[in-house]
Amino acid sequence: MVTTSTVQDISGRLFLAVGRLSRSLRQAGVPGPGHGAISALATLVNYGQLRLGDLAAKEGVAAATMSRIVASLVEAGYVSRESDPIDRRAWLAEATEEGERLVSGVRSTRVNELGKRLERLTPEHRAALAAALPALEALIADEER
Repeated sequence: MVTTSTVQDISGRLFLAVGRLSRSLRQAGVPGPGHGAISALATLVNYGQLRLGDLAAKEGVAAATMSRIVASLVEAGYVSRESDPIDRRAWLAEATEEGERLVSGVRSTRVNELGKRLERLTPEHRAALAAALPALEALIADEER
């Protein structure tokens, strides 16, 4: 039986494990833009052209922060930015082909690193992770819409 204290224990352990694994995989990547910039760029690749305010909301950061991130990505050639034809006060951002290649490369590097780590696990641990995937995916399903 799963009690409230068990759920709290699972929550704490899962939070630490996912956070540490994510940080470790980020550190295994190639040098380049930081995590916030890669995350914003990946969101643009996934959703297509977005207003800066919408991108900031999806990333959970302030509009001013997103403006700085996008400016650095534009300067590096990973993002293009244009005035919104509907609201000239707003900007639209879109990943360039180079930006798409960067996200694909970062994702590939991190997925390969994760694969190496999975190979080091026992078959039982790999099976347990595979069985947990639907539950983990359900935790983020609402955020990806």
